[in-house]
Amino acid sequence: MDILGSLNPKQKQAVTAIKGPVLVIAGPGAGKTKALTHRIAYLIQEQTAPQNILAVTFTNKAAEEMQQRLKKLLPFLAKTSLPVIGTFHAVCLQILRNNIDKFPKSNPESGYQKNFIIYDQADQLTLIKKSIEGLEISPDQFKPSLVQAVISGAKDKLLDVSAYQEQASEYFPQNVAKIYSAYQEFLKKANALDFDDLIMLTVKLFQKNPEILEKYHNKWQYILVDEAHDVNLAQYALINLLGQKHQNLWCIADPDQNIFSWRGADFRNILNFEKDYPKAKVIFLEENYRSTQNILEAARHLISRNKERKERHLWTKNPPGEPVYFIQAEDEEEEGDFLIEEIKNLVQNQGLSLKDFTVLYRTNAQSRSIEEAFLKANLPYKIIGTVKFYQRKEIKDILAYLKLISNPKDLTSFTRIVNAPPRRLPRYTESRALPTTIKDDPALKEFFSLIRSFRQKSENMPLTSLIKLIISTIGYEKYIKGRIQNEEGEKRWENVRELFTVASKYDQKEDGGLEKFLEQVTLLSSGDEVETGKDLVNLMTLHCAKGLEFPVVFIAGTEEGILPHAKSVFDPSQMEEERRLCYVGMTRAKQRLYLTFTRRRRLWGQTMANTPSRFLGDIPEELIEFREP
Repeated sequence: MDILGSLNPKQKQAVTAIKGPVLVIAGPGAGKTKALTHRIAYLIQEQTAPQNILAVTFTNKAAEEMQQRLKKLLPFLAKTSLPVIGTFHAVCLQILRNNIDKFPKSNPESGYQKNFIIYDQADQLTLIKKSIEGLEISPDQFKPSLVQAVISGAKDKLLDVSAYQEQASEYFPQNVAKIYSAYQEFLKKANALDFDDLIMLTVKLFQKNPEILEKYHNKWQYILVDEAHDVNLAQYALINLLGQKHQNLWCIADPDQNIFSWRGADFRNILNFEKDYPKAKVIFLEENYRSTQNILEAARHLISRNKERKERHLWTKNPPGEPVYFIQAEDEEEEGDFLIEEIKNLVQNQGLSLKDFTVLYRTNAQSRSIEEAFLKANLPYKIIGTVKFYQRKEIKDILAYLKLISNPKDLTSFTRIVNAPPRRLPRYTESRALPTTIKDDPALKEFFSLIRSFRQKSENMPLTSLIKLIISTIGYEKYIKGRIQNEEGEKRWENVRELFTVASKYDQKEDGGLEKFLEQVTLLSSGDEVETGKDLVNLMTLHCAKGLEFPVVFIAGTEEGILPHAKSVFDPSQMEEERRLCYVGMTRAKQRLYLTFTRRRRLWGQTMANTPSRFLGDIPEELIEFREP
């Protein structure tokens, strides 16, 4: 097949630069995914074995899209001979599945078994709360969610417990160090890792075991990194370790779209790429295929105000299109009414579908008034990034049974389900739940006997059959419906039934269906929730919108104190990130872009009268049109 035929000259240059380090700086809508997948196809066409290629990205949705595109480019490739394409966490998970028991015994990381499980954010928070309680530290002084964020940040910087303790010189970090230590002990006891461990332990594994790193050097001779501007220090260390032997490290990035510094992402890693790899080729992809000229030009003027960036000139062959619409509403209710009326009007008169629209906002708190407008108008919608399906109580209960079946040491899951449904057992702490303490407790012995029975049957039973067996044996339908005897109880039971739809995909796994299922549901991110098939409007924060595109985009609440956020006003670097966030939102739009703001707004329990966002002033007058709501 002609792999290069559909590429523009710059894309072709990026795809065919095979040997040595390559940094591709690509603007929004410039064909990042196309360049990456065509490069993989080109490598294979040029006789590179698919198993010698690794491509990493940040969301499952992006990884799946790459796999689908590659199959179309190279239809002759068997499913089993595809290169490894996955998220950082998924790739590290597979490395640790094979090697986590190979840490030297003197290392604090030693002692994990290969059947470890992954704790999601809710499980992590539960464990941090237990750690704080056990140390008799005040949860008011040391809020568990804040401690969780600090520990996560430490792991992003590759600081294990001892390294963090060494640099903890003040009261707060010294106490966090104690909680961190207790938290890690709880994790190890449960043979569990958190998300950040997946990256940090893989880096440490390679650093402590050169022979294991050598094995992966021989395996993956070409490394491709998507959205490389979003890597944190640990992820950057990982790709450097994997790429150090062959130096065939190909990174595609847009520093102007770095909006995740609060979770450790640092675009300076990529700005320093040329220092780390002096022989690197730097290629710019500047042609935009997504947006109209007016939208692109407005976004370009906005982002050009930032100082910390690589200058380039984005351009498009697309027509000028509609102006960027500015709408000032009286309040958030009038703003919501405008969104509804404009969507209805465009659906009726422009032949658009509801799925062609998205409403973006800076903070989750803004979604309340927007959701109320959609409910009042009876217009189908989905809010992305709120209570995720797998975080619902009824789903977490069933998952906890499956986790305990998979890993008998998972004491957090035990604590969750030992009395769900109620078994007239006392409230057991995790320490009392240890198998060595249950010899004289008939009720607990019966519970563990039940779990052992499920475990034995799981070896020869499809996953959906196992879930059905658990639910019928413990009487979960009666429990969940009886607990809330109204419509909500029925909805919760419908959620449990929906779990069968997801689980059925893992019924045909020859082995490890249960483990693969648990891995996938734990690694899902908010970007994987977006509905593209159903005819409804996706509502989400600007952070959730990254990597997506829609014909029509509304950005609600473009006001000082909201976008940019009030916390950024006195911090120039944070203000630049807020501008990048607005830029990301604007460049999601293909045909129409609306920026709405209000004279007054009820938010966070108060009525505010904010001025329009300073970012609106960055857009030239000739590109905009003021509209009445």
